[in-house]
Amino acid sequence: MNRVSQHVTRRQFLRAASLAAGSAWLASCAPTQPTTAPSAGASKPAGQPTSAPAAASSAGGNPIKIGFIQPYTGVYALLGENTTNGMQLYLDSVNNSAGGRGITLIKEDEGTPDDALRKARKLIEQDQVDLVVGIVSSASALAVRDLFHETKNILIITTAGANDVTRGRRSPYIFRVSYNNYQIHFPMGEYCYKNVGRRFVVTGADYAAGRETVAAFKSTFVAAGGELLGEIYPPFPNTDYAAYLTQIQQLRPDGTFSFYAGSDAVNFVKQYAEFGLKDTARLCGSGFMIEEDTLPAQGTAALRGLTALHWALTLDTPENARFVEAYRAKYNKDPDVYALHGYDAGRVVVDALNAVQGDTTNKERLIEAIASVKFASARGPFEFDPESHNPIQNVYVRETREVNGKLTNVVLETFPLVRDTITT
Repeated sequence: MNRVSQHVTRRQFLRAASLAAGSAWLASCAPTQPTTAPSAGASKPAGQPTSAPAAASSAGGNPIKIGFIQPYTGVYALLGENTTNGMQLYLDSVNNSAGGRGITLIKEDEGTPDDALRKARKLIEQDQVDLVVGIVSSASALAVRDLFHETKNILIITTAGANDVTRGRRSPYIFRVSYNNYQIHFPMGEYCYKNVGRRFVVTGADYAAGRETVAAFKSTFVAAGGELLGEIYPPFPNTDYAAYLTQIQQLRPDGTFSFYAGSDAVNFVKQYAEFGLKDTARLCGSGFMIEEDTLPAQGTAALRGLTALHWALTLDTPENARFVEAYRAKYNKDPDVYALHGYDAGRVVVDALNAVQGDTTNKERLIEAIASVKFASARGPFEFDPESHNPIQNVYVRETREVNGKLTNVVLETFPLVRDTITT
């Protein structure tokens, strides 16, 4: 078992630097009072009501208002739906209350980075929420960063992995319950060199998450002695990868390392198999490329894919068994990593609010309470890095297999308690 945590803690944080969001974009809770639907022009997630009956609060006073920004339309609508489901599931388990107050969720559709910034400003200025949870797109996370930092409002990011949000542009008011793009992908470089082959092509969607994920793999693959035959960055979003797959065929690599997600991942993985590459160049990459949300559409094209992620449906722990069982019982389907993000975000919010007895007026005290949250998650141990507010967590190497007639990801190796590696 590789002790990645010992390696990464020797590095120091980046000096302050800006990272452009660019023009491309990646990319609740039965409350004590009716849940507010997404604002005009946004559609609610499938299966989620725009309002819910009031639940009994454990104490008097106004409910705690939480802004919740997710993609409810577009290519990543399913991600938003599943994150919302996870958040709802945890809040239901605590009767939609924390610190003696009920919880009301105000939902907004994330849209483009400009949309996300506008929705975040609305939640802060018009709705006067106590804190905001959400954001899937790396570009959106970068777009809203300054708003939260300058207004000293709290943001808990559910998915967006842009490195700089918890590096050069880290803020005491911003936390992340998911990962950053470097953290969960750099262990795969050395792993693939030792277990797959020495000649690789790397490819990813042409935006922040794709390029940062590929850069993480490259850094450790090359350091281990691997040879990069080519780098390919198709535009996002995309439906036809034929030209790019032809390039890979011509380079004849031992394997490929890729980042795609949502419908892009479905298209890439299926076409990869159709081109015959699945049998000649081992398909490796980010766990978001082959995850529970994409597997049903990818089918057998995903078999034997090697991916890295901070969770797997088949992870054999009591916490994961309880999470999976509860999610299946409520939604009649398997959870995915986005549902986990929502569930753990709910846990972080509730634990912190309980610690401050529901008092959200003292932001510094609430920030300290969030930073101190630590628990056994369905993903494994979870805690925040005290300096970056990025999670410290296990990273798993997974292989896609058929288990009991169903395609899923099986853990092959665990990299324990991985921190982000930050270079100066």
